[in-house]
Amino acid sequence: MNPHTIRIAPSILSADFARLGEEVRAIEAAGADLVHVDVMDNHYVPNLTIGPLVCAAIHPHVTIPLDVHLMVEPVDALIPLFARAGARIITFHPEASRHVDRTLGMIRELGCMAGLALNPATSLSVLDHVVDKLDMVLLMSVNPGFGGQQFIPATLAKLTAARERIAGRPIWLQVDGGVTVDNIAAIRAAGADTFVAGSAVFGAPDADGGYRTVLQRLRAHANTE
Repeated sequence: MNPHTIRIAPSILSADFARLGEEVRAIEAAGADLVHVDVMDNHYVPNLTIGPLVCAAIHPHVTIPLDVHLMVEPVDALIPLFARAGARIITFHPEASRHVDRTLGMIRELGCMAGLALNPATSLSVLDHVVDKLDMVLLMSVNPGFGGQQFIPATLAKLTAARERIAGRPIWLQVDGGVTVDNIAAIRAAGADTFVAGSAVFGAPDADGGYRTVLQRLRAHANTE
């Protein structure tokens, strides 16, 4: 793979919520490619995080895309709200939609990139009949709901299989959960090109409160092949 395709997406789930504007400005200044926004509803997953108003509030603070991961059920009613709030990428779980093809089409019609997020036990076969409407596939490498979990090793083989399924298409392959400096090279080698990192980034600030050092380390390790 071309190393220039690597994208690092710090997840604000691990940021300081009391100063989100400052935090997203800091990760952009440090070289982040995306701002990953984890939306949880205490229904599809056992946690409650943020809604479209927070997305709209941070949108003016950055120029890099807001990468919104919807862990909510049902999902369709929230998609237009996040699109209006500034999301550039919207990813959802197939279990949260009765009509996955229709939901993907809605996201694209709203001018956003469309993605499907697959939990550790969700089969890759769900991609087969909607691959023409996908801009991104997100593989969860932890069970969704909480930050700070350990990477599930079986995700590596699943990443390789997913890369084979989408080969030749301009579809991003993102991994989310437990990504660190120590394992990002193996994750990259398995086929990922887009990496969500929460506690690994926001838990390692520089002396000035920025995140340039950890983002540079993540990118350097991802480029080790």
